[in-house]
Amino acid sequence: MKGRRYSAARLWNALFNGYGFLFLVFLYLPLGLIVVYSFNANPINMAVWTGFTFDWYATIFVGAGTEGNFDSAFTESPERLYGVVKNSFLVALSAASIATVIGTATAIALSRFNFLGKRFYQALLLLPMLVPDIVLGIALLIFFVGAGIHLGLTTIIIGHVTFLSSYVFVIVSARLAGIDTTLEKASADLGAGPLTTFRRVTLPQIMPGVVGGFLLAFIISLDDVVITYFIAGVGSQTLPLFILAMMRRGLRPQITALAVLILLFSLIVASIGLFLRNRKP
Repeated sequence: MKGRRYSAARLWNALFNGYGFLFLVFLYLPLGLIVVYSFNANPINMAVWTGFTFDWYATIFVGAGTEGNFDSAFTESPERLYGVVKNSFLVALSAASIATVIGTATAIALSRFNFLGKRFYQALLLLPMLVPDIVLGIALLIFFVGAGIHLGLTTIIIGHVTFLSSYVFVIVSARLAGIDTTLEKASADLGAGPLTTFRRVTLPQIMPGVVGGFLLAFIISLDDVVITYFIAGVGSQTLPLFILAMMRRGLRPQITALAVLILLFSLIVASIGLFLRNRKP
């Protein structure tokens, strides 16, 4: 009887391990294929492997190829690619910075003070994370057009701040939940004002969460496509929109190389953010 239970437990463990392995394969196999085929020398059909090459990465950084098979958007005007990268970083840095200030201040206020409708307000803060991107994008477009605001980088930044603040709020709130308020009370007892207490006691303790929230907001803003598509104006194209426009001409080999670079950068930034968020106070 005992042997049967042991055999059944081993069988269930094997099944769960196999399921976990298949789930990881299903999740990461497409990303692995993008990395592999970004080195494919075939300039026409990326699904057919013809050899190994670094030419597509050279096209992105140098802007010229040796075989003349590169897309004109990369070769004839490489400054266009640099321009959209600049726009993306400008939007991501600006939106993440503003969202970090708003999200951090809101998290501190809701953590330290009680007021009427606090629970309802917390639910509203989480709403931008739950609303589908296409719905939020259409709502922002209607708002900007109705208010007579010209679409451009400014509207993209405002639109990103509306939902990035929620992400920062959640991360900083989680950090605040694990902090003992005794030090803040001791600071007040010793004569420090609220601003001094925040600057010298509270902020150093929540700084990993603040930095982690900023990095997460930065990477989400950098990768956003749907909302940016609705609220971007003429001359305010970002890198994801640039890739989307290039894909309408077909899956070019340079796109796979550019996708790998974005993936690598996103993983680095997201890893730093998660590491800082999970650090103990």
